[in-house]
Amino acid sequence: MTTETHTLKIEEILELLPHRYPFLLVDRVLEFEEHKYLRAVKNVSFNEPFFQGHFPGKPIFPGVLILEAMAQATGILAFKSVGKLEPGELYYFAGIDEARFKRPVVPGDQMIMEVTFEKTRRGVTRFKGVATVDGKIACEATMMCARSREA
Repeated sequence: MTTETHTLKIEEILELLPHRYPFLLVDRVLEFEEHKYLRAVKNVSFNEPFFQGHFPGKPIFPGVLILEAMAQATGILAFKSVGKLEPGELYYFAGIDEARFKRPVVPGDQMIMEVTFEKTRRGVTRFKGVATVDGKIACEATMMCARSREA
């Protein structure tokens, strides 16, 4: 039995996520297997608008945006695993547990996000997420998303 992995380019990501510049934080999906895992990349550029104030002279990618990038990756995996949503439905970020930051992410880094499907219960799907740079963990967290109608 073989498993099939897939990739997604930015054009396909734009079809799945409602986010746009400057808040789209997934540049490419390197590989995924439905209902199992997804690996994606965020190329961290000095041109990101938040680096003007976070922090002048010592730019650091905000931790909350690392979590958001991982959450966007979970949304892509959820979309690709469940299939097409009904009109007016979206996947919403529903929660986060056990978030830990291990190292800063800075301009020039290539951040790899890996999210792994854990379980779905009562409409909420739980994922484990890890963001790495050069093979070293920058952040890890458990995240939940829920399928719901637009507010």
